[in-house]
Amino acid sequence: MTGFTLYDYTTPNSQLVKDLKLEKHIEGGYFAETQRDEHVVSSPLAGGAPRPISTTIYYLLTAEEPRGYFHRNKSHTMHVLHQGRSQYTLIIPNPSGPPSVTHATMGADASAGETRQLFVGSNVWKMSQIPEEDVALAKKNGAEESVGCLITEVVSPGFVWEDHEWMTMKDLEDLFEGVEGGKEKMKEFVKYIRPE
Repeated sequence: MTGFTLYDYTTPNSQLVKDLKLEKHIEGGYFAETQRDEHVVSSPLAGGAPRPISTTIYYLLTAEEPRGYFHRNKSHTMHVLHQGRSQYTLIIPNPSGPPSVTHATMGADASAGETRQLFVGSNVWKMSQIPEEDVALAKKNGAEESVGCLITEVVSPGFVWEDHEWMTMKDLEDLFEGVEGGKEKMKEFVKYIRPE
């Protein structure tokens, strides 16, 4: 590691992967499930299907694994920051008009509008990434180990793959169908669709 720092990053990425027993995530980045409640409830967000009350994971993005892909879940997700910084893009469908597109940065600098908690509701399209300028600076300064973002995600009712959906090109086209300038607006999101 070098003396270069963008922000307080206490534990290097390789140490996080080792200590927290993180594995590569199909969404991009690394993860480890740390809690799956043994109690089961009928989920109002999944047509009454049985789901654990909650599940919890660590999720890590790094300079080498800087991006997740657009996806959505039927359950709610609370994101809680441990260290680092990442940008989130959220797309809420609107059947009668343009989708709502919002951006949020998880980080420790509240004066810059960063947040340590981020709530994402049911069926909201979501993707996250380490800011491209952070990755570029890390690589330029040989500081890949000290740039990234470690969070906890708490999903309620708990996560199951049946409630997960990847965004496809058709989903993206449907979101912006009939929207003025929709084709142009879509372009910024295409690279965040998971390759099939």
